[in-house]
Amino acid sequence: MAEDTISNIAIAEDEDYVDPWTVTGKSDTGIDYDKLIKRFGSQKIDDELIQRFEKVTGRKAHHLLRRGIFFSHRDLNVIINLHEAGKKFYLYTGRGPSSDSMHLGHMIPFMFTKWLQDVFNVPLIIQLTDDEKVLWRDIKVEDARKMAYNNAKDIIAIGFDPSNTFIFNDLDFIGQCPAFYQNMLRIQKCVTYNQVKGIFGFGDSDVIGKITFPSIEAAPAFSTTFPFIFENKIVHCLVPCAIDQDPYFRMTRDVAVRLKLPKPSLIHSTFLPALQGAQHKMSASDCNASIFLNDTPKQIKNKINKYAFSGGQVTVEEHREKGGNTDVDISYKYLVFFLEDDDKLAEIKKSYESGQMLTGELKKIAIDTITGYVQDYQARRAKVTDEVMHEYFRIRKIVV
Repeated sequence: MAEDTISNIAIAEDEDYVDPWTVTGKSDTGIDYDKLIKRFGSQKIDDELIQRFEKVTGRKAHHLLRRGIFFSHRDLNVIINLHEAGKKFYLYTGRGPSSDSMHLGHMIPFMFTKWLQDVFNVPLIIQLTDDEKVLWRDIKVEDARKMAYNNAKDIIAIGFDPSNTFIFNDLDFIGQCPAFYQNMLRIQKCVTYNQVKGIFGFGDSDVIGKITFPSIEAAPAFSTTFPFIFENKIVHCLVPCAIDQDPYFRMTRDVAVRLKLPKPSLIHSTFLPALQGAQHKMSASDCNASIFLNDTPKQIKNKINKYAFSGGQVTVEEHREKGGNTDVDISYKYLVFFLEDDDKLAEIKKSYESGQMLTGELKKIAIDTITGYVQDYQARRAKVTDEVMHEYFRIRKIVV
């Protein structure tokens, strides 16, 4: 598929299914991300690009980048060139609130976005699409707004700088910002009903709000949507997101050309798998498939011990002989995401695959790592009061 064409491709029955609402892998090892790159028409992040990133920024690549968790991009080289030339850009990412507490999988794009904000010292826009959840799920407007504010506190606890971070939820903000709605209309005029059906698979029985929603997610990728921040200056945008959100921005990049605005650049992450196996991403709708940010140490331990799919053998004797399979083992996969020490991770991989380390020992390492991460996070989350949250939401000039 040519890059940025706003159409879709028929998916064969034996291929992974990935769209903004459904992620299903056909293999025990999970999504084939190389095939997804070809199908979506993005570019693989290779060693050469990572080396250039490190050279220009003077910073070692984040472990999520080094390990291929952020694996794909669109025009990341444009952003690196801008930084090298001393020019600014801004970051834009978001969250569709569907539960009162976020889970570990939701943290991946935000963890990386926080690092990007620190490395580049650029402003950040975070959109909470509570309107999307009203349209796609059996959620009332009032409940969606409440979840958006709870999730905002979760996000703030990651540590974003309030001086250059603006957070908003659609249900409240769009009515307060005429420029947002004006850009929505400009975007809507550039995309036909047939095109939006082709991109997102909408059917004739879908509610009309779904048809227009993509313009709401697209609008923040243009700096003119936020005149109180950018003073109507044209500023490039980088969107860190999971790969399932890419259809929105293929559309956005096509529209940008017609509006004579810069195409947003993207950097895509893989999915943190569900506890039961890599065929599905962690989901807020299944409490036994996910580790939530408000889970207790006991809950985390029980979930990993009981539900985390193992790559170990049936018996200890067989495991000692054949070793474990880290390609399918969920405890190991979680360590790839959350254990920052490369040498320790390599040692664990070697020990488990050789049969020296048993599944129970691997699960304990995963439990300790995840519990430590969540407890540190919860300590920060406890300090995020309503007053702290409202400062991030306040319509104001932020550092650009």
